[in-house]
Amino acid sequence: MAEQQVFTGGKVFTADRRPWATAIAVRGDRVLYVGDDDTARRLAPNAAETDLAGALVLPGFVDGHAHVVHTGEAAGHVDLWSAGDLPELQRRLAAAAADQSGPRIRAQGWQRSATGTPRREMLDEAVPDVPVYVLAHDLHSIWLNSAALAEIGVDDSTPSPPGGSIHRDEHGHATGLIDETAMEQLVWSTLDRFKTDDDIDDSLAAALRAYRESGITATTEMALDEADLAGMRRASDAGQLTARIAAHVIVHRTGDRQRDLEQVARVAELAAEEHSDRLRVIGIKIIADGTVDGCTAAVRQPYANGELPGPIWPLEDLEPVVAAADAAGLSIAIHAIGDETVNIAITAIERAVAANGPAQRRHRIEHLEVVDPDDIARLAALGITASMQPVHSDPAIQENWRAMLGDERIERGYPWPEMTEQGARLAFGSDSPTSPHAPLPNVFVAATRRSALNPQLEPNLPRYAVPLADAIVHATRDAAWACGADDRYGRLAAGLFADFIVLDRDIFAVAVDELLETSVVRTVVGGKTVFERD
Repeated sequence: MAEQQVFTGGKVFTADRRPWATAIAVRGDRVLYVGDDDTARRLAPNAAETDLAGALVLPGFVDGHAHVVHTGEAAGHVDLWSAGDLPELQRRLAAAAADQSGPRIRAQGWQRSATGTPRREMLDEAVPDVPVYVLAHDLHSIWLNSAALAEIGVDDSTPSPPGGSIHRDEHGHATGLIDETAMEQLVWSTLDRFKTDDDIDDSLAAALRAYRESGITATTEMALDEADLAGMRRASDAGQLTARIAAHVIVHRTGDRQRDLEQVARVAELAAEEHSDRLRVIGIKIIADGTVDGCTAAVRQPYANGELPGPIWPLEDLEPVVAAADAAGLSIAIHAIGDETVNIAITAIERAVAANGPAQRRHRIEHLEVVDPDDIARLAALGITASMQPVHSDPAIQENWRAMLGDERIERGYPWPEMTEQGARLAFGSDSPTSPHAPLPNVFVAATRRSALNPQLEPNLPRYAVPLADAIVHATRDAAWACGADDRYGRLAAGLFADFIVLDRDIFAVAVDELLETSVVRTVVGGKTVFERD
């Protein structure tokens, strides 16, 4: 018989139909029973018993939207999240250049509100000779110094690809700012050539370590490529994959319909190959527009600066890809931030349903930051998950977001309760490393609309806060449902994997601000303790 354990004397939040219990009985890697202490002992009479001493137990958090390897990779980059102005940003980059002997400097967390319009000369002043790559906090644009532009082979005459921009000044000179598909095709393609298997393995290990320590037992990868998938396989084969990964493989718009459809076919092959308890390929990811911060999200009314960009994937290009993925039984995740793109994404899924007929589907739209109420009703009726990230609404990073919209649209930013009121499934995630990965600060933002980075700031549209218990459900049970894992994890119920965490305090009984101080003291995945705090 498989090993048995009982955990008794706790305050167990199940995220299930019976929300509270005191005990969990585990047999092997699965939950045998969730309920009272005495019954748990009777069902597992010879089990090793752990007294929880009244501690709060939650289902392991399920990050509904993350970039796993990039999260670990970003841990080694220069941190610019709190660089509040250009001199501080330059100081941190110059210090990094003085401290390292590597061939290039990479930084992340840059916010446009801290620097104004970026120009490569600003970076050259801090680091003139070593290539510098400064990734915006939203991961949709990157800022390069002159040495980095030379390294990737971009000059004043390099054309911008469809759906992206090499930004230029009034004289036609490349400024160093590159966004969207131009970043993917010109910057990442070069940097990826420098990345080794060891680099990927190290980054994945760093992300998994961070997950164990912060209580994430499962995650939804949202931009997988085959190099990172190979690293995940290596970790899985070695028994080192301490978080369950459900992955969406990125599909790039090429401008050639046949090549686009070939990408979908390849994802279907990978999905047939990868379906273990720890690693699954479940669908495709399409980045259909950009961001509000960069004025690249497709909106119906112009931005404050007059810009009115189109989507990265127009409907005529998106529709056949979505239809093919739907027909193949793949889950479809569409990045759509602006209201115009949200409408296009819903329409593409609607047409796929009409073309392919009845089926069980787990399609989803990512972010939905500017969305029309009528489109919320449409996505709910179609069963599309609203996949949203509370940390993106943090007041500390909203200044530029609000300035770029500049009108009444800022009064409906990140309207989470409107999703559930219409009947849509709402899944919470972090989108790390665009935001910190830790789930408890994410839950704090969801429950208060206040800043986890600077709690003294005024809340951001507090009417859109959600109750604490609901926020946890959206970050566990609903996030698991969205990736087709509701029969595996996301709640504490008999037959599911024994994935749960123990906290150092009862967050339901203390002031909400204590969420920002709360620690995970034990993380259990498949019945095994993978992290325990001293």
